Amino acid sequence: MDYIVADVTDSFRMQRLFDHYHPDVVFHASAYKHVPLMEEYPYEAVKCNVGGLKVMADLAVRYEVEKFVMVSTDKAVNPTNVMGASKRICEIYVQALSQRPGIKTKFITTRFGNVLGSNGSVIPLFKKQIADGGPVQVTHRDITRFFMTIPEACQLVLEAGSMGNGGEIFLFDMGKPIKIYDLAEKMIQLSGFVPHKDIAIVEIGLRPGEKLYEELLASAEDTLPTHHKKILIGKVRKYDFDVQQQKISDLLAHLTKDSDEALVSRMKYIVPEFSSKNSRFEKLDKKEARQVAILNFRDMSGHRN
Repeated sequence: MDYIVADVTDSFRMQRLFDHYHPDVVFHASAYKHVPLMEEYPYEAVKCNVGGLKVMADLAVRYEVEKFVMVSTDKAVNPTNVMGASKRICEIYVQALSQRPGIKTKFITTRFGNVLGSNGSVIPLFKKQIADGGPVQVTHRDITRFFMTIPEACQLVLEAGSMGNGGEIFLFDMGKPIKIYDLAEKMIQLSGFVPHKDIAIVEIGLRPGEKLYEELLASAEDTLPTHHKKILIGKVRKYDFDVQQQKISDLLAHLTKDSDEALVSRMKYIVPEFSSKNSRFEKLDKKEARQVAILNFRDMSGHRN
């Protein structure tokens, strides 16, 4: 097995790797996933998450890769933050690509929630806070999240990639959502302490872009079962590739020109259901701001929704 150090947004470097290895299957999991950081730095979210995905997906088509599996997130459903919206844009792009006539690459999307023990996961954070004597910090008493283990996530991604015929969004059965406050209490108990007595739990408030409840499916989508009891297929809408290609190319072309607000406005134009929460970008969701942005972007790019 070869390990290569490279940047997925570097099209020259990625092309050299495709030239050398000619992969049959690509699993694309590269992304910035930290919600508050991406809310602060939308340039980085778009550059890495959207730009990197587009480079890799376009090369997959060019080199006639058999399958391209993109790892997405439940935060892409009705996104309330820049990170989730960036991943939704990635979903839209690969779905639009898969609907192009003559494409040999089968594009597959997998969508699931939080992975226990991964970088930025709440479990190692809680462990450290407990080891330090507390307090354990939760953003909101009622906040819930879906979780699965690293081995389970990897296995389901591989199985979904194997069964995919192109264009699907595979949803993983994450079970019931877990209340983070209850998780904090349980971890304190398992560490040999009494919650609220030995170790305090404090609410620090929702972070920028954060929402109380995550979803795995948008309201416009339905699901179909597969032979695997933990994998469902989400029905997805049809996309005009030329329109989506133009919108996303415009977004990337303006990375170094736009302010953060203008950049996020472009994201909202591509993903109309993107509504910011607890964020400096909430002002962009006002009806007047949305209408002005849509008219401006249509005029500049010469296309319509």
